[in-house]
Amino acid sequence: MLKTAYCKYDLRFIEPAKTSRCVMTEKETYFIKVWDADEPHKYGIGECPIFRGLSAEDSPNYESKIRELCRNINNEAHTDITQYSSLKFGLETALLDYENGCCRKPFPSSWSKGDSAIPINGLVWMGTIDEMSKRVDEKIAQGFRCVKLKVGACDFEEELKLLDRIRLLYSPEKLEIRLDANGAFTPDEALVKLKRLSQLDIHSIEQPIKAGQWDKMAYLCENSPIDIALDEELIGIYDIVQMRKMLYYISPKYIILKPALCGGISGAVQWINCANAYEVGWWVTSALESNIGLNAIAQWVSTLETTIPQGLGTGALYSNNIASPIEQIGDVLTYNEHKHWNIPDFKWIIPE
Repeated sequence: MLKTAYCKYDLRFIEPAKTSRCVMTEKETYFIKVWDADEPHKYGIGECPIFRGLSAEDSPNYESKIRELCRNINNEAHTDITQYSSLKFGLETALLDYENGCCRKPFPSSWSKGDSAIPINGLVWMGTIDEMSKRVDEKIAQGFRCVKLKVGACDFEEELKLLDRIRLLYSPEKLEIRLDANGAFTPDEALVKLKRLSQLDIHSIEQPIKAGQWDKMAYLCENSPIDIALDEELIGIYDIVQMRKMLYYISPKYIILKPALCGGISGAVQWINCANAYEVGWWVTSALESNIGLNAIAQWVSTLETTIPQGLGTGALYSNNIASPIEQIGDVLTYNEHKHWNIPDFKWIIPE
């Protein structure tokens, strides 16, 4: 009989992580494990990475839902988690880990054997202009050929100066610049700002305005000189008819897939199928998971036959991350089979 348990874990940022929405020093997450009652020493593990203030399922009762899910599985009952993307992601990957031998390989591939690498972008968090400039230089020195900058929290003119400095030093052929506004621009100012940014050979910008404004976003996608990628716009849409409706109506150039926010792995697969049908591009990013969640996403991505840089460079953000074989070497993410997982002695809760 399959059994489940869960535990809460607070990830601590090495440095505060700033977006246009907030500044984070800690990131709450949960782990779920599954095992056979006859072999309790062998278990699959998955991560349920609630993202407070962003996840559609964010509520004070979130842990109660995890407890309900585990209790029902333990009693062979059903739980509807259709609208709980992070729970779907955690349970799906825990079960896949269990089914594939309980060795943290939910999606076995050449990547999880250490035989291939995943290109990633270098993520530059918001900060003062001087801080961001230094971080960009560090990413370039590490070998990144694609960087993603969070914009919208500093003075726009200063951000333009920073981007202009970067572009003067590095041509579009040498460095791809992606931007993420996290909805920081107002609809009235967005197009003017996008036109000014376009003079700097920007590859794309994520979510220039807040999600839920389909008419305004569709207008921007049609008129922006910079390709627009939808991110937060995907959150809370679980029905494939609504997925198709949104993509058809807004018609973005790209969508950004975060499995823990857009329906788990199964939901992300549906988004990819819809995007391909409408000739919308896509790439995958992590949503500040620990190495347990990042590993599952990276292994899944490695099966998708995509070659563009993915947003998976978040493993080194935390001082208390889970030790794993994941390594970032230059601008690629690899899996070193000579290293081992070191899962802490979590205080698992087994709801009865």
